[in-house]
Amino acid sequence: MAGNGRGIPKLEPVMMTRNFDASERPTGRKPHIQFEAPFLGASTLTFLKPRLKMVIRPLAARLAGMGITANQVTLTSLAGSVAVSAVLCANSDDPLLFALLPLWLPIRTACAALDGTLAVELGQKSRLGGILNEVGDIASDIALFLPLAFVAPFSANAVVFLIILIVMAEVAGIAGPLLGSDRRLEGPLGKADRSIILAALGLIIALLGNLPATAQLLPPLLYGGLILTIWNRLRFALADGGKTTG
Repeated sequence: MAGNGRGIPKLEPVMMTRNFDASERPTGRKPHIQFEAPFLGASTLTFLKPRLKMVIRPLAARLAGMGITANQVTLTSLAGSVAVSAVLCANSDDPLLFALLPLWLPIRTACAALDGTLAVELGQKSRLGGILNEVGDIASDIALFLPLAFVAPFSANAVVFLIILIVMAEVAGIAGPLLGSDRRLEGPLGKADRSIILAALGLIIALLGNLPATAQLLPPLLYGGLILTIWNRLRFALADGGKTTG
């Protein structure tokens, strides 16, 4: 603090690095330090979404001008996923048809970006649209992973359990707003990551005619990734909700 020549003290600017709460004064025991480590919850969508939206935005504006709605895009994406699933389940003995997965999944990802842009940026957001989006995503995931139950060396039980964990991961994301947070999208096995894995499996089946025996190690790895995804989404939602209400 220094004078300004008139006897009035001049206040020096002070940089605060964090807010201090009196309740945080030392109490004689080590403070508990919590590492949220956001990078542990990163998914492919974390890096892909901003770039994809930049590319999709002009197309979304054009579709809006044509009268196409976000809900129509959502329903089209769901119908496409169900159609691909039906073809693969009915013809699981034809490996070439599994090339539909790497062909369809990028389109599904683009549709997700399109309906989001139409809803949020072009004024088409609605409660019905939010419900359709969430239900459509879960139903599409179930449909697209179901054909793996007919592919060796996977077993039907392994694929069903995988689908259950996928549904639980999405429900954990939806629970974010109920816990005072936003819709959670943390990984490591978010929707985009699962799409990449599924597309790769479809390509391998189409090119090689089957999966190698070592592919039976994949489901347990996916189980672990999905359990970590569920945990990440719930912990970040709880931490964010605590900051909001605190």
